[in-house]
Amino acid sequence: MATIRRALLSVSDKRGLASFAKQLHQRGVELLSTGGTAAALAAEGLPVREVADYTGFPELMGGRLKTLHPRVHGGLLGRRELDAPVMQQHGILPIDLLAVNLYPFAATVARPDVSFEEAIEQIDIGGPAMLRSAAKNHAEVTVLVDPDDYEQVLAELESAGETSIDTRAWLAAKAFAHTAQYDARIAEWLSRREQDEAAQFPEQLVLCYERQLELRYGENPHQRAAFYRHPGARGASVGTARLLQGRELSYNNLADADTAIECVRQFADAACVIVKHANPCGVALGEDALAAYRGAYRTDPESAFGGIIAFNRPLEGSCAQAILAQQFVELIAAPAVEPEALAALAGRPQLRVLQTGELGAETDEEVELRTVRGGLLLQQRDVARIDAADLEVVSRRAPQTHELADLLFAWQTVQFVKSNAIVLARERATLGVGGGQTSRVYAVRLAALKAADAKLPLRGAAMASDAFFPFRDGIDVAASHGISAVIQPGGSRRDAEVITAADEHGMAMVVTGIRHFRH
Repeated sequence: MATIRRALLSVSDKRGLASFAKQLHQRGVELLSTGGTAAALAAEGLPVREVADYTGFPELMGGRLKTLHPRVHGGLLGRRELDAPVMQQHGILPIDLLAVNLYPFAATVARPDVSFEEAIEQIDIGGPAMLRSAAKNHAEVTVLVDPDDYEQVLAELESAGETSIDTRAWLAAKAFAHTAQYDARIAEWLSRREQDEAAQFPEQLVLCYERQLELRYGENPHQRAAFYRHPGARGASVGTARLLQGRELSYNNLADADTAIECVRQFADAACVIVKHANPCGVALGEDALAAYRGAYRTDPESAFGGIIAFNRPLEGSCAQAILAQQFVELIAAPAVEPEALAALAGRPQLRVLQTGELGAETDEEVELRTVRGGLLLQQRDVARIDAADLEVVSRRAPQTHELADLLFAWQTVQFVKSNAIVLARERATLGVGGGQTSRVYAVRLAALKAADAKLPLRGAAMASDAFFPFRDGIDVAASHGISAVIQPGGSRRDAEVITAADEHGMAMVVTGIRHFRH
């Protein structure tokens, strides 16, 4: 029998605590508690016994030592029949229910001004120990870490007089997950305090994520999927954005929105990025969000159909109306959505609208992860940026001022296109994007084809390549379409041949020394 006669309540999150404790008391359950929780229960007029009174041992060291005592852990761990003699011998009373949630360590270290001493004091010791004891003995003890589970436990007590073994097993699993996540967050924080390579890539990698959504399916309908959020995530990102309207987000929505948001955040001027199948198909800068959208859309109207659109400026009513009049869109993301825009978008209730918050805020995510069968890849996030001073002119002709601006814009965009990647641009807007090709010359051809389909002339345009040209053929094809300037990393064994091709065509070429593969 898992009858509850005695409960120990010690929680930092006091949601629902008073009501829960009152109903336990009405069922004749003795209440044990510590510190602030005991004070909160007493303030509600509930009879509560301090743990220090029960153990006969006072709280020490400013509260660091209070529940690490045999009468506490024996009461949680003791097998009611097998260990009854030793429990009686040592005055250990059975504790049948434990409700504990831990010091708010993650919330504390998320504060940018937190001190080391403050963070250390938010590392809970007694709480995880009690949770593990109770969860191990879930055959007879009900363990709670989440106030949202109080009602289910009370309902079972009301209907059956006890909790079921299935419920106790489920709660025990939840408790172990809670302590594992808690320890993972501490280990991660301690590792990241050191700003060297060894700390960024520790020998033992501990991950800590919380499930936010169970998705309808993954990339395809036959694949199950869920979305997990890092508990320490801060700043604007797809993981912290708020869904203002529309259907629930899908796996592909989240992946594409991440690409669009990360691409658009890097621009200082008003920008719009349209993404389809994880590739930007249109990117443009403008005087405002509407002008940027028009420039991005004209690049590839066919691919924009059913795409994801992201802005780095608030979405205004006129821009929202232009989108609705122009195309079908799955999701729109913006730092803020004006009331007029939201009213216009409400006419398409299935359209997902994400409010990201200010994109200039730091996200505090320096690494990215990718799973492979049997393992995990971890790397620094590609945040390398360049400006005009970082470029080396390798051709006889240096780029003109307007060409240089287009080269830098194209370079910022190509970083978010799947390799092999080519971006053609003019007047701070893409003309053609060629991504995901196994041959770089075919990426050039694809980008030029996209521009031709959209009836966008390429004469005088700039071209960015995410990696070096292994042969001169990519330059020759670009020149045949009127491309006048090229930006690329350089570093090929045939750089001289490639530069010679640029000179033969009268093209300006600059190299960055940085590659932007994206697989």
